[in-house]
Amino acid sequence: MSRLITRQEIAEAAEGAYTMARVDNGGHNAHYIPYLANVPSDLFALTVTLPDGEVFSFGDDAYLFGIESVSKVATAILAMKQWSPEMVLRKIGADATGLPFSSIFSILLENDHPSTPLVNAGAISTCSMVKPLGNPVGKWKAIVDNMVSLFGSEPSLIDELYRSESDTNYNNRSMTWLLKKHDRLYDDPMMSLDLYTRQCSLGVTCRQLSAMAATIANGGVNPLTGERAFPEEISPKIISMMASVGFYQHTGDWMFSSGLPAKTGVGGGIVGVLPGLLGIAAFSPRLDQAGNSVRAQAAIKQFMQTLGLGIYNSTQVELA
Repeated sequence: MSRLITRQEIAEAAEGAYTMARVDNGGHNAHYIPYLANVPSDLFALTVTLPDGEVFSFGDDAYLFGIESVSKVATAILAMKQWSPEMVLRKIGADATGLPFSSIFSILLENDHPSTPLVNAGAISTCSMVKPLGNPVGKWKAIVDNMVSLFGSEPSLIDELYRSESDTNYNNRSMTWLLKKHDRLYDDPMMSLDLYTRQCSLGVTCRQLSAMAATIANGGVNPLTGERAFPEEISPKIISMMASVGFYQHTGDWMFSSGLPAKTGVGGGIVGVLPGLLGIAAFSPRLDQAGNSVRAQAAIKQFMQTLGLGIYNSTQVELA
């Protein structure tokens, strides 16, 4: 059984979700990273991108904000491109930790691998896998070039955010050496940590993240450029990771209420993928206690509920 959904319905649902969520003043900026604490808290954007490149966008969609943990999605894709999904599963894994994104305890619990590329430990391990091994300049170029293929445009390093992250990443430093102790890093430890810190400090727009989501939804073909960013078989693998751990210890609650595989970041961005239908991104810097954007969550949930969408629905939805 299938049903059709029109572009007008999608546009109206997106606008309605944006209008509803923008009056929500709950939450606070991430205070533990000085740069993020000073981002204007009233910023808000919502963007939906369809597989044919049509875009519906509202609010501060050109504002450059820190990608933070949403970058983990892109670099996980890169590792699967360079190696294979099976190799990433073997060297890192795809298990949900059920713990906060910065948990050191999760490394001790999962003593055979770092669990998933979408938590801090696994993301540092993923950066260590990026080729060319032993070459920080080449590795950084590979990370940025991969994002360009996913976004259809280039991100920009926010130097102040990078310095702020580097000066305060004590927990990630401890995590890196613990990963090294357990043979879960595949390149120089401090190089791997620096690459992870830098990728989290890249500035992106809501439109760019929505384009990445639509590329994943479109089986690896970027709908804005028409170019293939990654092999089609990687899409269901990265979507499964987002569905299992994209909101860390609150992923189950998120999937229950939204039905949308998504990834969050403390910069205020959330990116979601509805396979074959659309990619969606929202941004606002006010976060809940778990580090997820309050407005972005509210807007995306409203959008999904208005249209009756979700990956667990038995009805197949197609664009009219």
